[in-house]
Amino acid sequence: MEKQQEAARPTSKGPKRQRRPRRKHNKNSGNETKANAPATTEKDSGELWSIDQFQVAPAEGKSRFHDFNIPDRVLKSIQEMGFEYCSEIQAATLPATLEGYDLIGQAQTGTGKTAAFLIAMISDFLDYPADADRPNNFPRGLIIAPTRELALQIADEADKLTKNTNLNVVSLVGGMSYDKQRSQLETEYVDLVVATPGRLLDFARNKKVMLNKVECVVLDEADRMLSMGFIPDVKSIIRMTPHKERRQTMLFSATFPKDIQALARQWTYYPKEVSVVPKETTNKNIDQVIYTVEAEQKWPVLKTLIEGNDGQRTIIFANRRDETRDLYEKLKGANINCAILSGEVTQDKRVKTLARFKDGSIQVLVATDVAGRGIHVDNIELVVNYTLPEDPEDYVHRIGRTGRGGEMGKSVSFATENDAFIIPEIEATIGASIRCEYMIEQK
Repeated sequence: MEKQQEAARPTSKGPKRQRRPRRKHNKNSGNETKANAPATTEKDSGELWSIDQFQVAPAEGKSRFHDFNIPDRVLKSIQEMGFEYCSEIQAATLPATLEGYDLIGQAQTGTGKTAAFLIAMISDFLDYPADADRPNNFPRGLIIAPTRELALQIADEADKLTKNTNLNVVSLVGGMSYDKQRSQLETEYVDLVVATPGRLLDFARNKKVMLNKVECVVLDEADRMLSMGFIPDVKSIIRMTPHKERRQTMLFSATFPKDIQALARQWTYYPKEVSVVPKETTNKNIDQVIYTVEAEQKWPVLKTLIEGNDGQRTIIFANRRDETRDLYEKLKGANINCAILSGEVTQDKRVKTLARFKDGSIQVLVATDVAGRGIHVDNIELVVNYTLPEDPEDYVHRIGRTGRGGEMGKSVSFATENDAFIIPEIEATIGASIRCEYMIEQK
């Protein structure tokens, strides 16, 4: 049946779908039309705001958000978030995505890609409001992320960027109240849905959320969705959305294995392709070192390292839940301010833990790879690999928690005779050698 429906869809006759013309937002003079009227804080006080209140000097080699055709209400939110100049991925993608083109983007976490796709999506929705008779459970935008933590952080950024609009953001993720999410779908107008594949598919199959009117689809961290086994669910979800010629699709991935390349071609329509990755896979702002240790040395070396880190924000990665639990108990016993983030921790507690880690109430976070993948927190000074990851790609994702936004960071990895064999694979993956130091007489 699905094949028959696909065959009946129109064949493409050119490199461009019929796109809506972008409305012009004049940044240099007073706006007179309704579409270009001064922004109001519609969710707050309703105060008028003008672009004159967001002065950013031109800078060589940098793009300002002013330089793009972005509605004032979005620019006001950007100003409130403290941004002035576009990151590299934002400057590279916005010219195409604001015009409605599909996008395949290669970028690592911490590059500003979330704001890049949200700004394009929100701008389009503001320029072209939804039909007044649209049922409330028919979202216009759909963002799919592999982990609950990442989905919630995308939703948080979407809330900030839509603060000065009437657009409503709903997150549908597992591990949190199903009834509360169902109630939102039944009682609120849903403009943007940010979801993990499993929970979204559950709601969609039960027709609690309808995807056949979605105008824009974003697939974030597609490589991680592949490695976590979510692609069959994502394929089912994509089949519920309009044909690719009738929607805008943006796909982001840190890496592009052959399977992801094939899916990107299948799901996008004459996409623009943007790659913003350093020549070395890992950030040059991260000082990387491997401590070669005996297994019994790891805890005393770690304790000394944390105690000498002067209260700096730290993440410690381990491969198994029992390792994270054991480390957490030892750190707590040493009176180190810490928390744990693993699959055994309930989702509500994970959200609260991340919030406390962000605001500085927690100094050290012990995490597994799956839980740690969704940690997008600025100003993390140190990442420790208590055990080396089994997959070299996970090393890249782990240490990518530090050195974000141009800040300097440090990663320390422990290697014993049991796992040192993976070091050459890690170095091959990142395209660089890692400094090794032999630790002795740690007690």
